[in-house]
Amino acid sequence: MQIANATDHNGSIIKNEIKRYLTNKGYQVIDCSPSSHPTDDYSDYAIKTSEVVASGKANVGILICGTGIGMSIVANKVKGIRCAHITNVNDAILAREVNYANMIAIGAKININENLKMIDVFLNTEFGKEERYIRNANKIIKYENGEYIPVNQD
Repeated sequence: MQIANATDHNGSIIKNEIKRYLTNKGYQVIDCSPSSHPTDDYSDYAIKTSEVVASGKANVGILICGTGIGMSIVANKVKGIRCAHITNVNDAILAREVNYANMIAIGAKININENLKMIDVFLNTEFGKEERYIRNANKIIKYENGEYIPVNQD
């Protein structure tokens, strides 16, 4: 499995620890932020990493910024990306199983061991097989492609 990852200046140390951890587990890591500076913009790294995942050059992506919120917002602007901002292991499970996320955004302020647990869980959770999970994932994809108009629930 190929994993694209990136961080802004907030997560440089954590990103390198995550990269080392994943490489030691046998994953191929595409570093989309080989260097970062105090004046960098997280949006640039989020877009670059999301494009790598959307193009199929990586199977999934991991983004890191101060909280993970900004990165997740930007990533979800890239067609084909379903990025979940996660803060705990349960979020990691649901992001993958229920929401079919292909990227996660985590906070650099969360303990590295907790981040590694969340990443492991995300990478080892399969997409859910329940019909409603599949139906919702397909609606998201169709909407993104201009092929679906949500039903008016009034």
